[in-house]
Amino acid sequence: FAQKYHQSMQEVELKSVIKACQMDELTAEEQHLLQLAIEATNRSYSPYSKFSVGAAVRLGNGVELTGSNQENAAYPSGLCAERTVLFYAGAQYPDVPVTMLAIAARGTDGELTEEPTGPCGACRQVIVESETRAGHPIRILLYGRRHCYVIEGIRPLMPLCFSEF
Repeated sequence: FAQKYHQSMQEVELKSVIKACQMDELTAEEQHLLQLAIEATNRSYSPYSKFSVGAAVRLGNGVELTGSNQENAAYPSGLCAERTVLFYAGAQYPDVPVTMLAIAARGTDGELTEEPTGPCGACRQVIVESETRAGHPIRILLYGRRHCYVIEGIRPLMPLCFSEF
């Protein structure tokens, strides 16, 4: 005996709001954090992908930290810039929330990317956890030579994420 529970399938549209702007439209604090992320790309160890990523965070106490991607011949033993800096922040300042995260990248040609580079899926999930830990969204800044993106929390990049926050 089988009961029918068939309902017509509905389409749900999820909308993300991401602001695009020029670097000079950002606050001095945001520009500074993006500059730290850009500088961190120079400390990337990426001999395999030749794609250098830098990330910088600002903590609730004003401390700023940076990280860069660190590759390893034994994939996937390397670590992305975003996870490097977020894990460092959590290890060194476990009770201080991350308020802002800036990301910049250099392409295989060694030049800063023209378009903003977003975090990979694993990094997005770590950002979700960082927001959960902090109890509030993290302002995310993505650098590109043509323009920057400003995102209020990770949800616009990961609307159906796994989280309790």
